[in-house]
Amino acid sequence: MTVMKRSFPALLLTFALAACDAPDSVENPSASEVAPGPAQRVFVLHNARIYTSDEAHPEVSAMAWDASGAILATGDGAALLRDYPQAEARDLEGKVVLPGLIDSHGHLHGLAVALSQANLVGTGDKNEILNRLKAQEENLSGNDWLLGRGWDQNDWPEQVFPDRRDLDEAFADRPVWLRRIDGHAGWANGAALALADKDLSGEWQPPGGFIHRDETGEPTGVLIDGAMSLIDGLVPEPSEQLLVESLGLAIAQMTRLGLTGVHDPGIDQSVAERYLRLIEADDFDTRVYGMTSGAGAALDWLCEQGVLDHSSGKLLMRATKLYADGALGSRGAALLEDYDDDPGNRGLLFFEPAVLQAQMSKVMACGFQVGVHAIGDRADREVLDALEAAMAEHPSNPGRHRVEHAQILQADDVPRFARLGVIAAMQPTHATSDMYWADERLGEERLRYSYAWRSLLDSGARLALGSDFPVEEVNPMLGIHAAVSRQDLEGWPEGGWQAQERISRVEALRGFTLDAAYAGFMEDRVGSLEAGKRADFIVVDRDIMEVAVEEIPDTRVLETWLDGMQVYPKR
Repeated sequence: MTVMKRSFPALLLTFALAACDAPDSVENPSASEVAPGPAQRVFVLHNARIYTSDEAHPEVSAMAWDASGAILATGDGAALLRDYPQAEARDLEGKVVLPGLIDSHGHLHGLAVALSQANLVGTGDKNEILNRLKAQEENLSGNDWLLGRGWDQNDWPEQVFPDRRDLDEAFADRPVWLRRIDGHAGWANGAALALADKDLSGEWQPPGGFIHRDETGEPTGVLIDGAMSLIDGLVPEPSEQLLVESLGLAIAQMTRLGLTGVHDPGIDQSVAERYLRLIEADDFDTRVYGMTSGAGAALDWLCEQGVLDHSSGKLLMRATKLYADGALGSRGAALLEDYDDDPGNRGLLFFEPAVLQAQMSKVMACGFQVGVHAIGDRADREVLDALEAAMAEHPSNPGRHRVEHAQILQADDVPRFARLGVIAAMQPTHATSDMYWADERLGEERLRYSYAWRSLLDSGARLALGSDFPVEEVNPMLGIHAAVSRQDLEGWPEGGWQAQERISRVEALRGFTLDAAYAGFMEDRVGSLEAGKRADFIVVDRDIMEVAVEEIPDTRVLETWLDGMQVYPKR
């Protein structure tokens, strides 16, 4: 038995958590229906405003759990204190409690890698990027690559892709490789391009990718989607020590912002094994639903061993992420018609439909869930077609397949999600990041069913919400705000962008809690505060259900609890 100790705020108590399987959920009672284990200490929070995400009892004032981390009951404070007379009680003095928030699409490993590199998010022009890169270079040795992520040409005065020459003057000899904010484009200097295994000049293009070239046929330094592998494969791996340290920083950022879980899409065996080592060392304060990357080696590894469900409840893997197209910002999203601002370009499909369907079939044959990155309307349609065909081939598969992003849809495809039982795993802040230029890419007609949360919900589909960090910020309160307002932090545009697609606060919270848990086969463990589930919850400084919408992003997390133990702030 692994024993972990934390402090119970104000009472300065310690208690043990046994590493155990989470029990099945039961109906949430107003008083106890779940008995504590033998000699288990019991804790009661009372005089609180607790939003449970449980439809049967959406708001209660008290919650009890035992030292194993299992919720015993929620309901009225006087009743719970009477039912558990020996409980160690804490008066929360009217503060607000929410279920631990779950990001249904956040790259935990990617965030850790990003924290080890130059942060280029928010840079307003190329000069600012160069300044940040020069500061980062001071920490490098002579042979190190200079790496960074986060640039976005849409934020620059001239909204055009950069060039290798922008980097060559400052970094003539050191290879430089900078990922765009969406991860679907990279910007290399001449030293990095020179290391490629093949000549990048000419007219040829790699499958599922695009090399930008000048009028002489020479690469400009910008590589899109499938072309990025020509440089990615050359970049040295970070040291294990650096990755572990950066992962610790990433998890600390999550817990500080109220996330107790994340679905990490597109990881490989080495990442999963790193997570397991840290879990065994009791140094992993979050839950991860891991999705292997692609239909290759990582899937083969997981398929051979079957569902990976660690006894701690901190790592569950039974899914694979596949890829259909690129991103809208780099014009790689696959569209049915040309980009309005780039005639002749309809984006990139990574695979022919038959190949994508074969990949899905391979995943389903293992009994796993399929999650497919699809942004453009062509990609979304072909993914839904392929899912429908593959599901028919594998009727015993447990389903809950997902479309990751589902940003641009045609009206006829919206109801197909509910009809097929396909989950829309969407990221509200993508809409508020893209709204400044999406109309230039798509035109007004295609915007009608873009980022279409309301339409999908009304059609009966299930939304699992997230952020896609580090593409967007980790803070889930920004996602809740974007979902209910469709405005930026300055309140623009008035009334909200494509306001007909806004959703309610209850629906947004559910998307970051119970529906996110459902999308990861974890709704019997987490996602709502009810008897039989795990005591994952947060205490916040304001009532996000009642404050003015513009106050939601300012919400501060006071405490984060995982398995009934406080993980932020650590004591």
